[in-house]
Amino acid sequence: MGLRLLLIALFSALISTQVMAQGASVAFGTISQDTSLPVEVTSDELSVDQDTGTAIFTGNVVIGQGEMRLSAPRVLVVYRAEIEGIAKLEATGGVTIVSGDDAAEADRANYSIDAGTIVMNGNVLLSQGTSAVSADTMTIRLEDGTARMSGNVRTRLQGGGNN
Repeated sequence: MGLRLLLIALFSALISTQVMAQGASVAFGTISQDTSLPVEVTSDELSVDQDTGTAIFTGNVVIGQGEMRLSAPRVLVVYRAEIEGIAKLEATGGVTIVSGDDAAEADRANYSIDAGTIVMNGNVLLSQGTSAVSADTMTIRLEDGTARMSGNVRTRLQGGGNN
């Protein structure tokens, strides 16, 4: 379904199979993501700073929440000051996010738990089946499973047959 939405949205705006544009909206993941689900983090190392309310996970970091998985070499976790829980995650060093059959890669990603958004920056590549979209920035809205790509957007659509 995600690929179909991508193709419909992009085909209406494209005449060729490659385009340079200012921005594009695409579907991301198979379903909307429930940001109230627990966040599970695994890594090789953990360093906690009680004074700043932060934790740094390093080495083979994998973060899971529902159907979504984020992996990166380093993730900074910032905890909420007033109430228990995570406020945001900052992943760096090459980030991969997988949701359903969709996968996105970037240099870094910032996940705001309360806003339910992930902003990926630097060499963003979104793969959906045989189609791919690259951009400088991608903002994923987890509530409705959509993403907005901006800055040097390039799209490559693969044909579906020999008709």
